[in-house]
Amino acid sequence: MSKQTFTINGEEVAVEAPGDMPLLWVIRDILGITGPKYGCGIDVCKACTSLMDGEAIRPCSVPVSKVVGRNVTTIEGLADTVAGDGLHPVQEAWIEEDVSQCGYCQQGQIMNTVALLKTNPNPSDDDIDKVLNVCRCGTYHRIRQAIKRAAKMMAEMPAEPKAGGKSLPGEAPIPVPVKTKLPVTG
Repeated sequence: MSKQTFTINGEEVAVEAPGDMPLLWVIRDILGITGPKYGCGIDVCKACTSLMDGEAIRPCSVPVSKVVGRNVTTIEGLADTVAGDGLHPVQEAWIEEDVSQCGYCQQGQIMNTVALLKTNPNPSDDDIDKVLNVCRCGTYHRIRQAIKRAAKMMAEMPAEPKAGGKSLPGEAPIPVPVKTKLPVTG
C-alpha cells in the first residue's frame, strides 16, 4: 500500500491504499463519505458519479492513483462550490421539481447534471438523456424538468463568484450548505 494524496470536497486528504483500489471504496470505506452510491462497479449505472476537476467521473471504475493531486467533489461538497449558505442551483431545482422518489440514484443524477450544464448551459432533451443515470423509479420527466429549471437559474446568476465562493471551472456560483470535515488518515 502507498499513500494517495488528493483533495476531496475542499479538504486535502492522504490515505493508505493500493493505487489500483477503486476511488469509490476509498471515498466510502476509508473516508466515510457515503453520497456516491455503489450500483454496478462497471461505469454503467452512474449512481457513484462525482466530479474530478469539475468533470463527471465514475469512482467505481477510476483507480485512486488517477486522482492523486486532483480535486474531487462529491454530492456532500457540491454546495460548497458556490458562494453563500444555500444549495447549488441544481440541488435547488431538484427540490423545487420534487424529483426524488427512492433517491438512490439522485446524487449521481445531480452530479451528472452539474457537469452537463458546465459544458452545455441549454441542453436539449436528447442531450439530457445522454447523461441520465439508471433510475428504477422512472422519474425521468421530473429530472428533465429540474435540469431545465437549473439551467435557467444558472443563466440568471452573475458570472463572477461572490466573495468566498469556490466555483467549479466554468460554473457560476450560488448559495450552498453544510461543509463536511473529513478525517485525514496517515
